Amino acid sequence: MFSKSRINEPAPRKDEDAPRPVEAFSARPMMEGSAPPKAKPPASVLSSDLTITGNLRTTGDIVVEGTVDGDIRAHLLTVGEGATVRGEIVADDVVVNGRIVGRVRGLKVRLSSSARVEGDIIHKTIAIESGAHFEGSVQRQDDPIGTGGPQPRLAPPQAAVPTPRPAAAQAPAKAAEKG
Repeated sequence: MFSKSRINEPAPRKDEDAPRPVEAFSARPMMEGSAPPKAKPPASVLSSDLTITGNLRTTGDIVVEGTVDGDIRAHLLTVGEGATVRGEIVADDVVVNGRIVGRVRGLKVRLSSSARVEGDIIHKTIAIESGAHFEGSVQRQDDPIGTGGPQPRLAPPQAAVPTPRPAAAQAPAKAAEKG
């Protein structure tokens, strides 16, 4: 019924000096030796029977269905309904269906009705569905995941100033040095 035709390929030219057709519909011209843009890899899925102790860091997406005891940094993090994360989360997009114990920092944060969050949320935009359980504070920032701003300090730094000794305590030490 249909035949494979080569409608996208130009016909062979008799004149080599004739102008070559422009590659149509190319958003970005390809340079010689360059590869086509890579497809986005699929999300990494941590299954429900998996427990991880340690920090996770990726530029991609993570779906947590198990337990993570550590910090997570990702582009998109989805915490499944039966999942638990104990640690700080930093991601562009955070979708919480399960339990988080720790601070959440994200451009877009969404707590579904099954979410259980115990910790502060720092966000640019937030959505909390009816039924979600949340204990902590919520703070809006234009750049909640950026590292450019000052970090809050728990206590002022201690100055390393030597404590002066009393004059009476210094005199015997000097006498011992002379003798």
